Amino acid sequence: TLQRLRRPHHRTHRFPEAAAYEYRSIIMPDVSLAVFSVKPYMYAQVEVWKKAFPEIKLIDATLSPMTAELAKGCSAICAFVNDDLSAEVIDALASHGVKFIAMRCAGFDRVDLPTAAKHGIPVCRVPAYSPYAVAEHALTLMMSLNRQINKASIRVSQGNYDLSGLVGFDMHGKTVGVVGSGKIGQCLMAILIGMGCEVITYDPYENQATKDMGVKYVTLDELLARSHVVSLHCPLFPGTHHIINKETIAKMKPGAMLINTSRGGLIDTKAVIEGLDNRTIGSLGIDVYEEEAGQFFSDMSMLTDNHPGASLPDTFDPQLALLSSRPNVIVTPHMAFLTQDALVAIAETTVKNLTEFSTGATCTNEVKA
Repeated sequence: TLQRLRRPHHRTHRFPEAAAYEYRSIIMPDVSLAVFSVKPYMYAQVEVWKKAFPEIKLIDATLSPMTAELAKGCSAICAFVNDDLSAEVIDALASHGVKFIAMRCAGFDRVDLPTAAKHGIPVCRVPAYSPYAVAEHALTLMMSLNRQINKASIRVSQGNYDLSGLVGFDMHGKTVGVVGSGKIGQCLMAILIGMGCEVITYDPYENQATKDMGVKYVTLDELLARSHVVSLHCPLFPGTHHIINKETIAKMKPGAMLINTSRGGLIDTKAVIEGLDNRTIGSLGIDVYEEEAGQFFSDMSMLTDNHPGASLPDTFDPQLALLSSRPNVIVTPHMAFLTQDALVAIAETTVKNLTEFSTGATCTNEVKA
């Protein structure tokens, strides 16, 4: 039975019966699945899950202490990157009979793993889906900032064809520092090498694949000092929280471009704004934001009439508004992963994780405290 649940102020969605891909599913009658944070763009994923799970609840509400009860009667839940999986929520899920948490993303920094372990609830993630999607988005931000595409497009739409103020620079021959040499970092390095860039990287955990590309490992300080462009592709851990801060920004090449398509908490937003003000940072492209939870993946413009005459919602974020209004800043709404290829890959890996759970096998992609 397919159930579409409706909550106050949340919309349900209709999905097409067919999607433009082929997927051979394994039917898992023993798994009843509740999927939170369902959006219209997810139709390809929904088709995969509908084929695999006879009983599925599609819930457009984000997972929170208020919505955890919607998982009652389900043996597993599927959550997204900004869903709340705090101790309070996991306690509630356990009380409702949930035995497994499937994250349909790579990040798990919002999951209270010790509480999940206390209840004996395995947590699995999707460690890799389409590293090309994220790497290509990082490059898109770089080139859009460099060649000032947003400004040029707006001018032309208003009949202004002047070239003043639109000067960019050749990427060829420039030094690009990639912080993090995992799969996404390597994909970006390959693209940049093809463009003729000198690519250097910083990562405490060196790998041979990166070295075989001819990329040199350097210290973070050297990377910041030499790079015309710095792109972040590392996970968010206590050791990487605010890896870009007032001190590290001061070590950057003056006027350097900063790109972040990884995790918002990697950069200290206040310090970055200060860096933009004093021109240490010449331009900024971010797909993630430290305080994005509760804002990204939602249409906040609908709330602008909360205060008649003011047109500002209670959730208005002056820092984010300040950043997005700057001509040398591009903010995208955590969409670097958003390609059809990546969505299907995420859905298929989620099915694999749940298959291992339902058969009692060890989950290949389990994360532990």
